[in-house]
Amino acid sequence: MNRQNDSLSAARMGTAPVGPLLTRLAIPMMISMLVQALYNVVDSIFVSRVAEEALSALSFAFPVQNLMIAFAVGTGVGVNAHLSKSLGEGNQPEADRAAMNGIFLSLCTFAVFCVGGLLFAKPFIYAQTDNELIRGYGAEYLSIVTVWSLGCFVQCMVEKLLTATGRSTYSMFTQLLGAVTNIVLDPILIFGLLGAPKLGVAGAAIATVAGQWLGAVAGILLNLFKNPDLHMRPAGLRPSAHTVRRIYTVGVPSIAMSAIGSLMTFCMNNILIGFSSTAVAVFGVYFKLQSFIFMPVFGLNNGMVPLISYNYGARKPKRIIQTFKLGVGAATCIMLCGVAAAQLAPDVLLGIFNAQENMMAIGTVALRIISLHFVFAGFNIICTATFQALGRGMLALWGSVVRQLVVLIPAAYLFSLTGRVDMVWWAFPCAELASTVMCVLFLRRCWTGIIKPMLAEQPAA
Repeated sequence: MNRQNDSLSAARMGTAPVGPLLTRLAIPMMISMLVQALYNVVDSIFVSRVAEEALSALSFAFPVQNLMIAFAVGTGVGVNAHLSKSLGEGNQPEADRAAMNGIFLSLCTFAVFCVGGLLFAKPFIYAQTDNELIRGYGAEYLSIVTVWSLGCFVQCMVEKLLTATGRSTYSMFTQLLGAVTNIVLDPILIFGLLGAPKLGVAGAAIATVAGQWLGAVAGILLNLFKNPDLHMRPAGLRPSAHTVRRIYTVGVPSIAMSAIGSLMTFCMNNILIGFSSTAVAVFGVYFKLQSFIFMPVFGLNNGMVPLISYNYGARKPKRIIQTFKLGVGAATCIMLCGVAAAQLAPDVLLGIFNAQENMMAIGTVALRIISLHFVFAGFNIICTATFQALGRGMLALWGSVVRQLVVLIPAAYLFSLTGRVDMVWWAFPCAELASTVMCVLFLRRCWTGIIKPMLAEQPAA
């Protein structure tokens, strides 16, 4: 019982007051996500001191990095939802199978990206630009982060196992450990400090990989020795078709949503390179900056999924409703802070990345226009988490498809035909409004098909 005093017992997700419970689940995840955002930004800050071309190279490599995160986090979300629901139903064997099958799937995904990095990292970068300096930086960076990506996939999975059982504080620790490692190693390896070789962009990649591996090791140890809600044994690595299917019922839509983000970024880079490599660099900087706003909301998302999934399994609809309302309120407040920062101080934000006159001119307009969609995005992220937790991942996927492919890319292309790069940024508010309409419609579907029938099952007060 002492272990339960150190962390949140999974059983309390069905009994403890929702407000304090969501806070305890989400705050550590939000802090860790903020740190994750910080070390991604730090990467770009240091790389921008190498050359603007180096910053552009990271932007061209980003779609593949995002795709790796899509598979790592998406599979983890599927495991998180299925494991939490199994615990809510009191099905311990299935919860254990979900955990070990999740680790097995992470190893398989790593193998695919490792081979892909060896074969396609250089052709992928070369296909996007003719600038030889950007090509060299991009291929070098992308090769390292794909071939050595085992830490990325394992770290994401073991963190989700800790979160699914209510131990988000431990999950926060593993992310902090990885992030701090990356932040410390970045300047040392990029600029050759403390006797280390001066590796430039490759140093940033190595620092990222080192942080991921250290976080993965810490997460494995915490699950083995500080997570009594799971019984992790090597024999559990044997895949179960039923368990894998249940994981990917939620996981595949989540992966697809983020993978769509990679495709969107690739397409946007190709639209923007028609104006200049500086426009591509601005787009990359925007993604780094917006992560400071979006990552806390994703942390809130991660805290909500196991809470809603557990209470879905336990047939407690009022707790699901309360969790959703609290999530929307918190996400809206966070996003309003982002809007204020982008509208009032875009020059300060861009100055962090050593922005010169041309980049400052393009970036100031970009941040002010794109940030208009933040509030709608916060609502949509919470809706997405709710759909996933209720086992309706396809609804979340369709919302993402409409936002990033059906609306965003065509709108960006049409706006680019005006010959003005500042018009391209208006595609983001347009796409988010379309996604909001779909999320509202999908919420009504979940209410009538899931929540309302559960409320009817409740005994009269």
